[in-house]
Amino acid sequence: MMFDSVLVWFRRDLRDTDHAALCQALSRARRVHCAFLFDSGILEHLPSRSDRRVEFIRESLVELDLALRQRGGALIVRHGLAELDIPRLAHDLGVDAVFTNRDYEPQAKARDAVVERALEASGRRFESFKDQVIFDGNEVLTLSGQPYTVFTPYKNNWCKRLRAQDCAAQAGSAGQLVGSVHAKGVPTLEQIGFAPTNLRELGIGPGMAGAQRLLADFSPRMGGYQAQRDFPSIKGVSYLSVHLRFGTVSIRQLVSLALSQGAMAGDPGASVWLSELVWRDFYFMILDHFPQVVSSAFKSAYDAIVWEQGDQADAWFQAWCDGRTGYPLVDAAMRQLNLSGYMHNRLRMVVASFLSKDLGLDWRRGEAYFCAQLNDFDLSANNGGWQWAASSGCDAQPYFRIFNPVSQSERFDQEGRFIRRYLPELAAVPDKFIHAPWRMSAAQQLDCGVVIGRDTPAPLVDHDAARLRTLQRYAVVKRPKTD
Repeated sequence: MMFDSVLVWFRRDLRDTDHAALCQALSRARRVHCAFLFDSGILEHLPSRSDRRVEFIRESLVELDLALRQRGGALIVRHGLAELDIPRLAHDLGVDAVFTNRDYEPQAKARDAVVERALEASGRRFESFKDQVIFDGNEVLTLSGQPYTVFTPYKNNWCKRLRAQDCAAQAGSAGQLVGSVHAKGVPTLEQIGFAPTNLRELGIGPGMAGAQRLLADFSPRMGGYQAQRDFPSIKGVSYLSVHLRFGTVSIRQLVSLALSQGAMAGDPGASVWLSELVWRDFYFMILDHFPQVVSSAFKSAYDAIVWEQGDQADAWFQAWCDGRTGYPLVDAAMRQLNLSGYMHNRLRMVVASFLSKDLGLDWRRGEAYFCAQLNDFDLSANNGGWQWAASSGCDAQPYFRIFNPVSQSERFDQEGRFIRRYLPELAAVPDKFIHAPWRMSAAQQLDCGVVIGRDTPAPLVDHDAARLRTLQRYAVVKRPKTD
C-alpha cells in the first residue's frame, strides 16, 4: 500500500542507514517524517537519574538528527507516554501511517498494540518491520512447526536458511524526508530529568560513528575471536553490544562482515562470532514465543527451587553487588560493572553462577541488578544468560555443572591482570595466591600487606560446601535420566 505521508517512529534503531522501517517508508510514501520519544513509561522506572544508557541515547539522537537534516529531514523528539504521544503526533502531522521496527519484549508488544488501536481509531495504519534480528516470528521452526528450545539445532537451521538478501542492507527509494515545525532539536539530559554520567570518560562513543569505529577496530581482530574472547584482560571482543542494543549499528552489517571473513567457510574466529550473533536471535525468539520467562523459569520445574532468604541472604546479595564476596575474580567483575556498566561475557557467566549456585540466591535478583547496571541491558539476552547459569532456561548449563570461581580465575586471568586492575588492594598479592588470597599463611599476608578480613574480605562461602548445598537444593527438580 502506498501513502502520501508516513511517520517513522525510531526506538532501539538509532541510525539512518540500513533501517527497515525508514527504508519501507521511503519506498511507500511521498513524504516521510521521523520521530523519537523519550518514553516516560520507561524512564520513570529507572533506579537512577544518572544513567549512561539515557545519555548514550541522547548523544546518539544528536547525531541521528544531524544525519536526517543533511538528507532534508529532521528528527522530532518528544518526552511523554508513547500510547498518547505517538497517536497525537501522527494526528498533528496529518500522516497516513506510523512505521516502526518490531520489538519483542512483552511490555513493548502491549504498548504497540495500544498505539495501533489508537491509530486505527483515527483512520491511520500502524506497520512494524523486522530490523533488530535476521529471523523472527515463525521464520525458523522445527520440522514439527514449533519454536526451537535448544540452540544448536536452531543455529543449524538458521544458517541453512540464511540467504544473501537476509543480511543485505535495507535501501529506500522515491520518498522524501521532510522537516517539521515540531522538530526543535534534541533536549538536554536535564530537560528530561537526567544528569550527565561518565560515559565519555569511559571512552564509550555513542551513535553510528561510535559503532563504526569499534567495527573498524574489531574487523582485523575477528580472526582471533575464538582464541581470545574468554580472557577479560585481553582486547578480544568487539565491544559492540551497546550499539546492537540501541541499533546504532545494523545486525545485517555485522552478519555480512562475519560471512565476508569466512564464518561459513571454517574460519574459527568469524564462525564463533557469527554463532554469538545467532545466540542473540535465539534469545529474542525465546522471549517472543515464551514471554513467561520474564518472571518464571523457562523450565517450570525449576520454580520449585527454594532459594536462600532472610538477613544473611540479603547481606550476601549486597556483598555480591558491591564486589565484596572474597572471591577476587567475582569481585573484580562486579567492580567493573559498577564502574563502567560493562562486564565481559565470560565474567557474566561466572558471577551469575556464583550468585545462584554458590550463594544460593534467586537468579532473578541478579538479573534485576544487571538490568539496572548494564549499558547494553537487553531483556532477552539478560534473561537468557541468567537462566542459562541457573540451569532453569532453555538449553541451559546442567544443574550439576557449577563454575568454580577460583579455577575460572586461574584459567582466564592467569596472571591476575584483570583482578589487579579492579581490585588494586590486591596488587601486592603474589601471582600464586592472587586467585585465592585466603590461602596465604598469616605471615605471607603480613609480608605482602594484604590481611584477610582487614584489607580484603574473607570468602562468604566455601565453594566445595556450597556446591553440595546446590546439588541438594536442585534435588527438588525432576530431572531426566542422564548417561
